[in-house]
Amino acid sequence: MDYANSSFKPRTFGETMRTDVWWAQPVLVFLGLSAFVLYSTWAAFQGIHYYSGPYLSPFYSPELFGASEHSLFGPKPLWWPAWLPWSPALLILWAPGGFRLTCYYYRGAYYKSFWADPPACTVGEPRKQYLGERSFPLILQNAHRYFMYLALLFILILAYDVWRACWFQNAATGERAFGIGVGTVVLAINVILLGGYTLGCHSLRHLVGGFLDQMSRAPMRYKAYSCVTCLNKRHMLWAWMSLFWVGFSDLYVRLCSMGVWHDWRIL
Repeated sequence: MDYANSSFKPRTFGETMRTDVWWAQPVLVFLGLSAFVLYSTWAAFQGIHYYSGPYLSPFYSPELFGASEHSLFGPKPLWWPAWLPWSPALLILWAPGGFRLTCYYYRGAYYKSFWADPPACTVGEPRKQYLGERSFPLILQNAHRYFMYLALLFILILAYDVWRACWFQNAATGERAFGIGVGTVVLAINVILLGGYTLGCHSLRHLVGGFLDQMSRAPMRYKAYSCVTCLNKRHMLWAWMSLFWVGFSDLYVRLCSMGVWHDWRIL
């Protein structure tokens, strides 16, 4: 719009006629996301206390290289740069992190809370033009659909971790026996919440039914589309619940490994 030749005056940053506490949600989102980013970054660089018995932190799964029994290819690789702190999480955490970073819900949330673009509906923002997601770096958001494929794979890997978390080693005989501990339940809930978040993805919804003109001609795809749509209706809730629980899952395993918490065997 040509503001010079019109009577319209753009709002200054924070200017609004709203009388409600519109700033509360952006502030809460800012605090919540900041807390998770700080904790997950700290946890990822630790490189220790990420496993306890059969339990493996979801921040470190799959453990490609590492010191635990979950490691697929042995200990720390020789090619790892000497200047970079070693942690198995740094090899894999970019995939689920990229999925969340480019998520349609999350980008809308942090655009408001971190960039004030805009901070809320009908509230003035600090910039005068909108560039969209057609230039760097925001054009990278279009990679979300590809991160989704990796996220679906991670759900299967984490589900397998839950199965491994059901087999406990006898200290006396060295043999493994089936059982269920509190940690098993914690990791299982993590898979359920991450599954609800991932399977409700907007990109997955488009993948299973977005190309169809008539749903009646593809009843199986329509059923899949309906299931994804059902989860998608609560995508924000799944996003926050899974974000909190994946962080708690790492914390639970970490504190058990440090001896602060003692895992209670249910079965």
